[in-house]
Amino acid sequence: MTLPVPAAPPTAASPSALFSSLRPLLAAEAVAEAAGGGVEPGDLEQAVWLRLLELLDGSGPPPDPAGWLLHAVRTEASLARRATRRELPYPSPPAATTDTACPERAALSAERRRVLRAAVGRLPGRCRRLLDAMLSPADPTYREIAGELGMSQGSLGPMRSRCLGCLRRMLAAEVAAPGQRGMER
Repeated sequence: MTLPVPAAPPTAASPSALFSSLRPLLAAEAVAEAAGGGVEPGDLEQAVWLRLLELLDGSGPPPDPAGWLLHAVRTEASLARRATRRELPYPSPPAATTDTACPERAALSAERRRVLRAAVGRLPGRCRRLLDAMLSPADPTYREIAGELGMSQGSLGPMRSRCLGCLRRMLAAEVAAPGQRGMER
């Protein structure tokens, strides 16, 4: 379904007037082009608005805004459909690959957990307590962890992020990457 192009293209004195005059046409065209193609109309609209902003920033408004918009929607839809055809689904792991099915995998998994627990144990006080609570087999909620640690629930996320960064740096220092040809420098 394509809406007819207005006989007289809107002449905009400002970008906001251009946007408001093109918004209904863009919405209708995006829905029409996205139908059955595996493309979201909102994604098309966003891509076309971005192209228009880039155009306005560079060479100014197009001489025929409605015609430009129709062409831009079709181009973006074509690009999105092409990208969708090239995408492959991420393969899911086979159902029988549990740690108990293979002794080697179970041993490696247990070793990874032991190394992680040991590293968490070397973290400074609050980080150690927070990550211990988050790694608990009881799987507590943020509210329960906040109550246990005596802190606000809203500060758990930022603190968790800082603690994981500290843990990451600590583990990266312990497992140094080898230099050229496997020699450390």
